[in-house]
Amino acid sequence: MIQSSTPRFVGTLLLVLVWATSLAAQPDAAVTGQPDARATDTQPADDLWQFDDDEDVETWGTLLRDQALDLTLFVAFAALALVSFFRKSVRLKYVTLVAAVVYLGFTKSMLISVVDVNRLVPPTWNLPVFRYSLVWYLFAGFTVVSTVLWGRLYCGRVCAFGALTQLMDSVVPARWRVELPVWLEQRAALVKYGLLAATLLYFVVTADIAVYRYVEPFWMFTRQATTGLWIGLAVLLVATVFVRNLYCRFLCPVGAALGLLSKLTVFRIKRWSECNTCKICEKKCEWGAIRGPEIVMTECVRCDDCERLYLDTAKCPHWIILRRSPATSRPPSPSAG
Repeated sequence: MIQSSTPRFVGTLLLVLVWATSLAAQPDAAVTGQPDARATDTQPADDLWQFDDDEDVETWGTLLRDQALDLTLFVAFAALALVSFFRKSVRLKYVTLVAAVVYLGFTKSMLISVVDVNRLVPPTWNLPVFRYSLVWYLFAGFTVVSTVLWGRLYCGRVCAFGALTQLMDSVVPARWRVELPVWLEQRAALVKYGLLAATLLYFVVTADIAVYRYVEPFWMFTRQATTGLWIGLAVLLVATVFVRNLYCRFLCPVGAALGLLSKLTVFRIKRWSECNTCKICEKKCEWGAIRGPEIVMTECVRCDDCERLYLDTAKCPHWIILRRSPATSRPPSPSAG
């Protein structure tokens, strides 16, 4: 069975927030770690002439106060995303998707981009300055840690563009959708890995990051682009009406990078022995991540659909078989998919 660790994980996030807030409330101390001159008996010579440099002293207290609102809002969003994930609640999932579009998308334009992947390419290592980018590091850290723990959770309910296309899919009539043949779907899923490799190679050769605008549509949340890019985005969204989650499944280089990272996933989706022959979850999966008895973690975004079926005692064949076999005293333990 899937064990919920929501209280412990959310509690840890809240403790981090409390720690940050308590630091912000303490008397200012210089970022360099030097003691505050105002706390000593001997005043600097500048004070004799009444020179006041306090406003120019950069401290962790002032840095945290400046970023406290953004840190608080992101921690609240992350807590919502985790609660919706662990509770397997459809309603909370859609609340999270809406929050991702409104808050991370149009309000903050905060998404993990292929530009962020390029930051890790040696010898550049062009990471933001930590003390000025606490929210970015928290966001990136949450994405990496959640991927290692549970898989592409970021793609399933945090990414603003992915959330937008999932919300679109929920209102598009099913009769409009085109279901791709399995062989085409599996081959098309490899395209995003080619785009990731091509983008990284281009960056290494040219050191030009501007190419990101042509391989990912996340710039739409800034509402600043050329006419050609807007036309391309319109074509992509129209195509998404007919092929669900088109960009996320087949074209997203960030999804490819997180897919590779998800090979390290610790807490994988559990499977019953009956999953070797049952096709219910495979037909339900909208991401093409279930292939026979196997869950392909590089494609799975932890959307919850198969997990809700897995726990549904009225629909899952495992539970139906178990009810029809009263001689079975204990259910077999599930295995990781």
